[in-house]
Amino acid sequence: LLQKVLDGHGHAVVLAGRPYHADPEINHGLPEMIASFGLTVISEDAVADLPESLKGQLPVVVDQWSWHSRLYRAAEFVAAHKELELIQLSSFGCGLDAITSDVVKEILERHHRLYTLLKVDEINHISSARIRIRSLLAAMRERIDKHQETDIPAYIPPSFSKTMRNTHVILAPQLSPVHFQFMETALRRAGYKLEIAPLPDREAVALGLKYVNNDICYPAILVIGQMLRALTSGKYDLNKTSIALFQSGGACRATNYIALMRRALRDAGLGNIPVFSLYGEKSDGFSLSWHLLKDMVKGLLYGDLLMQLLHRVRPYEQEKGAADALYKLMSQLCKDSLAGLTGLSFEQTIKRVTAAFDVLPLRDNVRKPKVGIVGEILVKYHPVANNNIVSYLEAEGAEVILPNMMDFFLYAAYDEQVKRRLLDGTLGNVIKSKLFMKFLDYYRKPLNIALQKSKRFSAYEPLSALIALAEKHLSTGNMAGEGWLLTAEMAKLLRSGIDNIVCLQPFACLPNHVTGKGMIRELLRTDPQANIIALDCDADASQVNQMNRIKLMLEIAKEKLQQAEEKAINA
Repeated sequence: LLQKVLDGHGHAVVLAGRPYHADPEINHGLPEMIASFGLTVISEDAVADLPESLKGQLPVVVDQWSWHSRLYRAAEFVAAHKELELIQLSSFGCGLDAITSDVVKEILERHHRLYTLLKVDEINHISSARIRIRSLLAAMRERIDKHQETDIPAYIPPSFSKTMRNTHVILAPQLSPVHFQFMETALRRAGYKLEIAPLPDREAVALGLKYVNNDICYPAILVIGQMLRALTSGKYDLNKTSIALFQSGGACRATNYIALMRRALRDAGLGNIPVFSLYGEKSDGFSLSWHLLKDMVKGLLYGDLLMQLLHRVRPYEQEKGAADALYKLMSQLCKDSLAGLTGLSFEQTIKRVTAAFDVLPLRDNVRKPKVGIVGEILVKYHPVANNNIVSYLEAEGAEVILPNMMDFFLYAAYDEQVKRRLLDGTLGNVIKSKLFMKFLDYYRKPLNIALQKSKRFSAYEPLSALIALAEKHLSTGNMAGEGWLLTAEMAKLLRSGIDNIVCLQPFACLPNHVTGKGMIRELLRTDPQANIIALDCDADASQVNQMNRIKLMLEIAKEKLQQAEEKAINA
């Protein structure tokens, strides 16, 4: 049938998409509807492994899934045969297709071919799809006799070279203002001219929405918009500026942030700016030396410590603004220590910072409801992404508890051991995982010692305790994004007597919907007193709606606290 079409007998449509789109209950009879227009319908499986499908150069992207690879190969095959067209089926809100649709579109348009995307959901009316097919047929007829233009060459992004290290300003996005001030210090000490870009404003968000597929997660839109806003501010020499990003390296869409950044720069006319990874993707101009790694770990731990100390004392300070003033003073002390300016060791700095917060005058007779914040790593710590939720909760009379960031890196390292046990991980990666975890624990030990000796603060629990909590509810094989760690953080808060939890998630964040919002019912089964809400964070999210839901949660929390106090008095 395919050969007949290729020999010039009619036209065919290669219907591509995720495997379950072969189910008529999901695709609403779209194959039959397309065939009713006189087109032959062929599955991507029929062409994905033919020779012509393996010749093209894949656009800038990390190919994470086997069905992604099949889809891209099918697009290459269609691009090589004028008798074929491709229609991609996507589920509404499928974040993974925010990656695949951009790549398939680029493959086809590079060869001057048409791209059609049809989104399906629970609505079974296909009138709009019928109109799209008619438009496709009209465009096909118009193109048949036109001269075929030369294919557009694939975009090859510039690399960050060794010579650029000395001449380029390196822009990096903000993830957590508390933590990343120390990342900037550590990288500058290592000789890199790194600057953390200013926090994004509405214009930055608009730029992200303009140059990033809007079905991708909000953190990507925010990060890329922030970078574009900085680049177009006029502050930087665009011929001597590079961008550094982190990437997760796992199943999460965050693995493709670098690819999304490069595509956005190209589309914005800034394709000459190099983008490289501080972790994951190799670059000639950047190397994570042993000394830099140690400084970055120390900076991360300084951030964890200051975040915990500040949030613990600020709601109860006797003099308004005293906690923030002390935080700024101690932040500078940590930065100076990290830069080698104070003569204080890491351990001495930790002791001095902890002791300073331990004696800050507080109102000891005040009790406030404690609220834990969990969720995707960026929206959890980024004040713009979460609409300044920490400030809002404190203004409404709550004490905020944020999980430390170091546990995320321990979790990512431990996942290599899970892969070996459950999937196809290697023994070599397991050994590296255990050594790296011991390295991180070694540097966190001084924090635990200082916190244990303090009067007001609690030490960090080992990752093994979080693993045990998670395994009561789900498999540690859930490793996408924050994975099982997200469930473990909620379980840890509940075990500590903190029943009030806000679970933050970017809209359509698949991992969060499974191990965050999706586990709330399970946690309520084991702890019926839990007071948990899930909030979506998105460019169009209603801040008023978020505030109203938080207020309702706090009303319940304050009522419980009052009942507990009355019960204690009566006892």
